[in-house]
Amino acid sequence: MPIASRALVFDDRTGEPPQVVDTQVAEPGPGLIRVRMTAAGVCHSDLHTVNGDWPMGRRLVLGHEGAGVVDQVGPGVEDLAPGDAVALNWYVACTACPACTQDRPWLCTGSPALDNQLPDGSTAVSSADGEVWPFLGVGAFSEYIVVPQAAAVRLPDTVPADVAALIGCSITTGYGAVRLTVSVAKGDAVVVSGCGGVGQAIIATAAEAGAHPIIAVDRSPARLEAARDLGATHTVLADGSEVEQALAIVPDGAAYAFDAIGAPAVAAQTPRYLGAGGTAVLVGMPAIAATAAIDTWDVVTRGLTVVGCNYGSAVPARDFPLIAEAYLAGRLPLDKLVGDVVDLDGAATAITDLANATGGRSIVRFGPPPTGVSARTPTR
Repeated sequence: MPIASRALVFDDRTGEPPQVVDTQVAEPGPGLIRVRMTAAGVCHSDLHTVNGDWPMGRRLVLGHEGAGVVDQVGPGVEDLAPGDAVALNWYVACTACPACTQDRPWLCTGSPALDNQLPDGSTAVSSADGEVWPFLGVGAFSEYIVVPQAAAVRLPDTVPADVAALIGCSITTGYGAVRLTVSVAKGDAVVVSGCGGVGQAIIATAAEAGAHPIIAVDRSPARLEAARDLGATHTVLADGSEVEQALAIVPDGAAYAFDAIGAPAVAAQTPRYLGAGGTAVLVGMPAIAATAAIDTWDVVTRGLTVVGCNYGSAVPARDFPLIAEAYLAGRLPLDKLVGDVVDLDGAATAITDLANATGGRSIVRFGPPPTGVSARTPTR
């Protein structure tokens, strides 16, 4: 039988803001599981959707970065059972496109996530006003969700729910940008533009890799302070002279410069932080059709590389557990990335507050955690 669930719903065709509504979530069909959510991160992708940067044209349950506990499994599901603590992989690969057959699922062109639906083209969520579709195939801002088995990666139940939720997107994206998209090594000079959730994950992972110096750039003094706490050796306040300030710290330029924002102006200046032969990594998600004017003369004559990074070039089934292991071993202080904690009724405000670009990653927490799942208050 379907189960009652409250969810944050948004329809970009109406002009109305997101609102929490009562929904029904169906039982999981073949290859699907139903998850009782414990925590969900508030990501800039949600703001892109609400702002109209990413037109959707249908009613959506917002949210895609989450963690929960398996509530029910559908026919044919293996390796997961009710009670398992899981982090959610929002970019389920189709397994059939050229990228998937080359073992590069982060480049999948046939993922159902791209159409905000389950693999068979359906949705498991409905309300009094009709069907509601899961944003990026997840719809994490809901008390219950239904996702494909491949969208749920089991993690040790000693990983706090807040951290597990962030592993589902921002942490994996930042970690993978450093470790998988490129290979930052000990002694490499690194610049990170943007110290929100993804930028903070980049900084923490670069520090674990032994990069030095690590220069954090942001317009928020509070975020720069957080960046230092995560391993940045230097901070630069973005005031229009950030490139000059960074090059005063590392006169020969950085080996790697990361754009963790996605704004065209930031992407355009990212190669300017580099030394000869350096690599600019564009990680932050832009608006659809956004373009940036990069100095191609500089790129060619100094032998620079500009590379895009989608979902940290990660394989979630492999990399989520590795990240969790690094956290539990004390190598990655991921609980420091958690900012304000709100309930579902505060999620819409948390999304719009992203425009202020301050603080850590806001977390929507869904009531008391089930036995065996930690949701302790993070270190701030």
